[in-house]
Amino acid sequence: MAHLLIAGGGIGGLAAAVVLADGGHRVTVLERNGEFTELGAGIQLAPNAFHALDRIGVGPAVRDRAVFIDELRLMDGTTGLPIAAMPLTGDYRKRFGNPYAVVHRIDLYRPLLDACRDRADAIELRVSSPVTGYEQDPRRVTAVLGTGERLTGDALIGADGIRSAVREQLLGDGEPRVSGHTIYRSVIPMDRVPEELRSNSVTLWAGPKWHFVHYPISGGRHLNLAATRDDGATRAVAGLPVERERVLKEFTGMSTVPERLLETGEDWRTWVLCDRDPVDTWVSGRVALLGDAAHPMLQYAAQGACMALEDAVLLGELLRDPSSSPDIPGGLADYNLARRRRTAKAQTVAREMGRQVYHPEGAEARARNARLSVLSPEDLYRTVDWLHGDRDCTRA
Repeated sequence: MAHLLIAGGGIGGLAAAVVLADGGHRVTVLERNGEFTELGAGIQLAPNAFHALDRIGVGPAVRDRAVFIDELRLMDGTTGLPIAAMPLTGDYRKRFGNPYAVVHRIDLYRPLLDACRDRADAIELRVSSPVTGYEQDPRRVTAVLGTGERLTGDALIGADGIRSAVREQLLGDGEPRVSGHTIYRSVIPMDRVPEELRSNSVTLWAGPKWHFVHYPISGGRHLNLAATRDDGATRAVAGLPVERERVLKEFTGMSTVPERLLETGEDWRTWVLCDRDPVDTWVSGRVALLGDAAHPMLQYAAQGACMALEDAVLLGELLRDPSSSPDIPGGLADYNLARRRRTAKAQTVAREMGRQVYHPEGAEARARNARLSVLSPEDLYRTVDWLHGDRDCTRA
């Protein structure tokens, strides 16, 4: 049995804790904040996420909290006309083996947290324990905490987010890349949404240098709103409150339906989106990165959480070893090698979707509409097959 340290108690960190504990290891999760919780609003889960959740053992609990979506819709946000739609029921579910769903982030997080607490004999959950660095030798690794405490184990998994302290020491590549895109998010009760505007879909309205997406969450009791401007923002911002009037002024030229939906939003918060360039290596000896610490990506492919869950599954399986002294460095190196091409492609595709699909204007927008409007559901399924259809966490 090895003792594995995990920096970060988010979705990826808790998922890794569960699979590593089930693989026979003792795990300590070191969370920087004073409690284990998850901030944010809606999150999309493609079939590959459910494949991972089932292997972690929390698939049924997440399904109980999810809204299963019938269709992904891409609309022209200025004309109000449809561009393309991908059905997500019958043929889609048969092909990919699982549904496409949306949840509130906390409804994905809680089943993972409950699973960790159910394994209290193998998983220690520690709050107010920020990992600021580490030291290692060929046999052990020591996590250095901001409190001055030092904890020693057989491996350290940096699941501490896009501004990972573990990554900074391992790679030293500085701050994340600021995308220049500002997102505004709101969650509102569904009974505030006019009935004729409700749908069991993820609907995206694409406009010139902006887009607006909305879908039901919390069992259909709330509507998640997320509106993004390609505004050239240069400074990272995370979760700041913003006045409703400012949001409405940022999105002019909308057609009637998205404009009406945007107007229902309240208690808006704003972020400036960041990511990083793909890297080939995020492992050093007994230290490895996971999720946003390893491969942060823009939201446009809706795969950030899905990739973190896949990381956790594969990491757990590669470190599963019945021997008393498993080859930790070898397992971490294999994990890095198996995951890097798939996650790099997801990072790149997410960037390209923002540029080519969500934010074109003028002639480029018309060309996008012409290109995508002729695609059949089968064409669209083939496009996402490598991503939604993956079952072994390695396809690219």
